[in-house]
This record gives sequence, C-alpha cells and structure tokens, in this order.
Amino acid sequence: MEHAPSAADRAALQHAWTDKLAAAEAMVPLIGRLYRRDDVVPSVYGRPLVGESPIGIVKAHRSTRRVDETELPVSESLAILTELDTMDVASASVDLADLAARHRADPLGTPLREFLEDELFLARGSSGDAPRPAPRDVVLYGFGRIGRMLARILLERAGEHAPLVLRAVVVRRRGPDDLVKRASLLRRDSIHGPFAGTVTVDTEHDTITANGTLVQFISADAPSAVDYRAHGIEDAIVVDTTGRWRDAEGLEQHLLAPGAGRVLLTAPGTGDLPNVVHGINHDAIGDAPVVSAASCTTNAIVPVLKAVSDAYGVVHGHVETVHSATNDQNLVDNYHPADRRGRAAGLNMVITATGAARAAEKALPELRGRLTGNAVRVPTPNVSLAVLHLTLARAVGRDELNGLLRDASLTSSLRRQIDYVESPEVVSTDFLGSRRAGVVDGLATIADGSEHVVLYVWYDNESSYSRQVHRILQEMAGGRATALPATPVGRRAAVRHVGGSLQTCGTSERSGSTWTAPSSTTAERPEPVRPGS
Repeated sequence: MEHAPSAADRAALQHAWTDKLAAAEAMVPLIGRLYRRDDVVPSVYGRPLVGESPIGIVKAHRSTRRVDETELPVSESLAILTELDTMDVASASVDLADLAARHRADPLGTPLREFLEDELFLARGSSGDAPRPAPRDVVLYGFGRIGRMLARILLERAGEHAPLVLRAVVVRRRGPDDLVKRASLLRRDSIHGPFAGTVTVDTEHDTITANGTLVQFISADAPSAVDYRAHGIEDAIVVDTTGRWRDAEGLEQHLLAPGAGRVLLTAPGTGDLPNVVHGINHDAIGDAPVVSAASCTTNAIVPVLKAVSDAYGVVHGHVETVHSATNDQNLVDNYHPADRRGRAAGLNMVITATGAARAAEKALPELRGRLTGNAVRVPTPNVSLAVLHLTLARAVGRDELNGLLRDASLTSSLRRQIDYVESPEVVSTDFLGSRRAGVVDGLATIADGSEHVVLYVWYDNESSYSRQVHRILQEMAGGRATALPATPVGRRAAVRHVGGSLQTCGTSERSGSTWTAPSSTTAERPEPVRPGS
C-alpha cells in the first residue's frame, strides 16, 4: 500500500513551484525589454513568450516535455535571457528551449555567454554588420473584420525596430462620427475582446494614435483616388481587405496611387494572381507587385495537406468546411445575389460554395485536379472546422498519422502554421485567438489502416488568418529576423566557430521525425499566443 505524501513532500512541491514562478517573474521584464528595445522575440519551441504572464511562461516550459521528454527548467531560460539582455541581438527570434538543449549537449562545456555569441555569429553569417532595413509603410484599404485584426497585430508589434509600420487606413466615410466609431470598433470587439493598449482620436486631423503609432485615416471611393505621398507615405504595401477586386487588373488600381508600392489581397485571387500560403509557397512572392493571401480555409488546410502529401501521397481529397457566419450573409431573410446566403444567418445552417480547394491547388500544384470542396455556414460568430476526407497513396494507421502531424506542429518547418491538440473536451471556442493557421484535432482523426483517412482541423477564421497575412507582409517587406539557434530546429548539435572554421559536435536527429526545418537564418519570427493556448 502506497503511503500518502508527507508534509515534507508537499512542502518540497510548493517550494519548487515558488522557485519556478519567481524565475518566470524575473523573465517578464527581460522579455519585454528585449522585445520593445531590440525587436527580439523569445519563444519555447515556437511558443512565443512576449506578453505572457509568469504562469503562462511556466506552462510554456512545461510543454517542452512533448519534444524532449523532460521539462525545460525556467532557470535555464532566465540565464539565457540575462545574457542576451547585454548583447547586440537586435531583430531576432530566439528559441530558448532549443538553445538550452544545445548548450546542455555541448561536449566542449562552452560557457553560456561564449556559446550564445557563437550562435549569433553563425546566425548572422556574412550579413552580421549589414544595416537593418528601414521600416516599411503599410496601408490598410478597408477596416472591416480582417482590417481591424491586422491593425491590432501591427500596432501590437509597433516599436523602434519593427519592420512594418501602419501609416494609414483608407475607408469610405459614412457620416460625421465616422472616425470616432471606427476607433471605438478598434478598441472593443465582441469576439476578440478589448484592444491591448490605448487609442486617442484626433477628428481635426483625421488621425488616431494607438500605442504611440500615429495612423492617418483617408476617405476615398476608389484606390487610384488616394495620394499617399501627400501624407508622407512612400512605397507602401497596400493591404486590400475589401475583397471587391480579386484579379490583377482590378487590384493594380492601387498602384496608380502616388506612394503605393505593392498590393496584398486578403481573399483568394483569380486568374494568374499568386495565391500565397505562408509556410508553403511564400518563397515565390519575389517582387510580384500584387499578391493574394488566399482564404482563411485555404491557409488552415494547405499546411496539413502538405505534411500528409509529402509523407503518404494524396490521390484525392474532399474538403468540407463548417464555417462561422460572415458579414456577407443576411441577418434576416432578404434578397442576396448568392444562393442561400439571403436566409437568416443566425437561424440556419447554409450550404454554400468555397474556393478553398481550388486555391489549395494553386499553393500545392502537385494536388491539381485532386481536390473538391464545399462549405456549410453555421450560426456561430467565429472559429471554423475543416474536415478533410483523403484517399492516400498508401495505407496508414491513426497513431502513425497523428504522430506525423504532432511532430509537424513541434519541430517542422510548418510549426508556425500547424498546431495539434488531443483533448476529449475541446470545442470551437477553445480555438478563439489561435495564432496557428490550423489546429489538428488528434482525437477526431479517423485512420483504420487503409488508404482512406479523415482529419479535423480547427481554425480561427479571423485571428489565425490575419496572422498568416501578417507573415506575408513581413516577407514582402524583407523584414524577417535573424533566428537563434543558427542551425535547423530539431537538431541537437553544438556548433562552434573555432579558428575561423565551423566545427559541428555531436549532431543527432530527433528520433521518429520525418521533418527538417528550414535554415533558421530565414525562419519567421514567432507570433505571440494568448495565455493558456
């Protein structure tokens, strides 16, 4: 018979918890200072710590058991942050867990400071002394659901070294209180809660100041009617969130406006317009003047499809998305040019078309002609669910398939896009505010050892998608940060710069993973996540 824990056992547990919490509390000002002063984003295996509470920091460290089978000591992260605070590490993404694991495994026993300096040298390479690119002006054309979500992200990321600066918002003025009402909609949101910061309105000059960023509001009825240069804006990326124009010809109207440089559409593009899903084909953006960020559903499913297709091959697939109601549906029964969308959105499930399958084929050409899709709009305000019915080139069991997707969410090049959860109680509201493009529900996976499988992927069709759009914006601005450690995530290697040459010590791949991450010198800096996610 086992003995009950003694008073000493309970005291030891409480003492250990207190020590963790104290270390996490000491990390908070370091994380904040590195972020605001140096544009450094610390994370734990892709889970960013910016804005996290001490409890959230402890939880992030506990989550490392999924990768290393042991919990990352908060004290080790604190030691790394303390050193980084006195180093020149401007504009960087720093994975504390991977750095700590590598330092522990270093057979040379390199002191922490020297180890971090070596990693920084390797990450920067020959561009170590290159000047930091100037911040890129961003203009939001439209200020609806996605426009305001993007504004929140850009304002949240504002700082001295931020690669993107929100300079203006273009709207169609609807009355004398237009600016006041739009500022109020930025401050308060029924779904995403209050804005994390302050908002000041200047109706005389048509500006708002949010978290220290001055944003000009411009009234216009057409893209070419705006003169951005008159407001000191030059070579701006114009983000069209209206969806009014979907082809290159329509969207190129924005380029006629003085001060506009490039255009990003937050909807699926038609014709030859590049449809980009970050993490999949963002390297193809190049210098394209007009780019589409595809749709929220496309961004949710394509990374998962890519992972599965690379591992098993996809012969055919059908995508059924259970999608929250959107603003283009009628609140009560009334005429609508699209079929069924005229029926009351709050009372009905509505079968409608989706272009997600076609857009997915643009991002993954190897699946061309192999996907079909449909959608059911349902009376919920946000968070949707994609159901992927796939026929694979070879048979696979549930555990193997889930293991692949779990690993993809932790250590692959798609870990910014794919998340994974196993819980018997998760429902749609649990994914509100998710920063990943899609979250695989492992317990719902159907795979019986045949070629036919079914996957369920949750996604916040507003927040998740807006994060993907922001990542594309960073690519277009050339503002991706240096990443530490300097070698791919998932490798347990101690890499040293010795006598002008590189020496790799004790390299080993994480067992069971079929994925390798891209060179972290080009890895995208991670996104903040809400506590408890």
